[in-house]
Amino acid sequence: MKRRGVAILGSTGSIGTTALRVLSRQRERFDVTALTAHTNAGLLAEQEREFNPGYVGLVDGSEQARAGWHRGAECLVDAATRSDTEIVLNAIVGAAGLDATLAALKAGKRVALANKETLVVAGALAEKACIEGGGEIIPVDSEHSAILQCIASRPSSQVRRVILTASGGPFRGWSEEQLEQATVEDALRHPTWTMGRKITIDSATLANKALEVIEAHFLFGLPYERIEVVVHPQSIVHSFVEFIDGSVVAQMALPSMELPVLYALTHPDRAEDDGMQPFDPVAVSPLTFERVDVGRFPALRLGIEAGQRGGAAPAVYNAANEQAVALFLAGRIRFGDIPRGIESALVSLGDLPGGSRDELIEADARARRHVMELI
Repeated sequence: MKRRGVAILGSTGSIGTTALRVLSRQRERFDVTALTAHTNAGLLAEQEREFNPGYVGLVDGSEQARAGWHRGAECLVDAATRSDTEIVLNAIVGAAGLDATLAALKAGKRVALANKETLVVAGALAEKACIEGGGEIIPVDSEHSAILQCIASRPSSQVRRVILTASGGPFRGWSEEQLEQATVEDALRHPTWTMGRKITIDSATLANKALEVIEAHFLFGLPYERIEVVVHPQSIVHSFVEFIDGSVVAQMALPSMELPVLYALTHPDRAEDDGMQPFDPVAVSPLTFERVDVGRFPALRLGIEAGQRGGAAPAVYNAANEQAVALFLAGRIRFGDIPRGIESALVSLGDLPGGSRDELIEADARARRHVMELI
């Protein structure tokens, strides 16, 4: 069996380390050809020793790099376009992953996409890059992986709607008054998933679900009115797909990112993996579902409206959210200020043009400045 080369962008983060655990069990199928990280040079060095990639890059200039490592943001694009790489797993957090995704797609690579912000900020540009270069996007998010597995090869014309599930985060059941007083520690206490700090806060505000709705729009070619969200606290059903004949197909699995990572690497095939825990339907019962309270979690509504608005609005939404989350994690704003900052940025900047990469990058920068100036 010919092994396929895999580059991991963001190898020291939550998804990156998960991917390397999976790849350590699949060495007969895959070679790790490149590793990049923003920070954590110590862990990156450990990963280099274990997987011996041909390319190692460290973005942060303040971190101590080893001899032979590449430095700076350009290492992301370099790693993503190497000739020995067939699959690029983009686990970069935020809009910083955009250029590497576009470059990989133009180079004809499969992009296993955990960086949902790429499609939120520049979904149309990613679609164009796929056409121009022959690349493809396979989602790593558990919800979109579930939709892909349910739809299989059926055309979108046979899909009536998709339903993304949300755990509800740590603040499910909290009142608006309680949410205003929520601390960083409260927000990072996710009930079912272990993730990085930024995405955990996004889960607490439900901004992550807004990003996923926009991502689903581009991945599956569905209008926004055919994409819904429901709260599912157990995080066992990852998405539903309802077909035009009324049949509903759901994908179920224990809440682990290892399965969607593996499927993004092997799609449309499946690989045996003894590291996956067997599924016990009795043990995970009962499974419950609830409506989303958009009044208490306005970041979800704002994100979906930004997606429907188009242009630079999704980029403004994403950048404002990233900046507000960073400020919240730093203790400079309250939890309730996150959606307020997003809404203010959208009111001021939501109509900016977004037809080119440069316009989107400008909208991103202006949205970040806007949120900072609110303080």
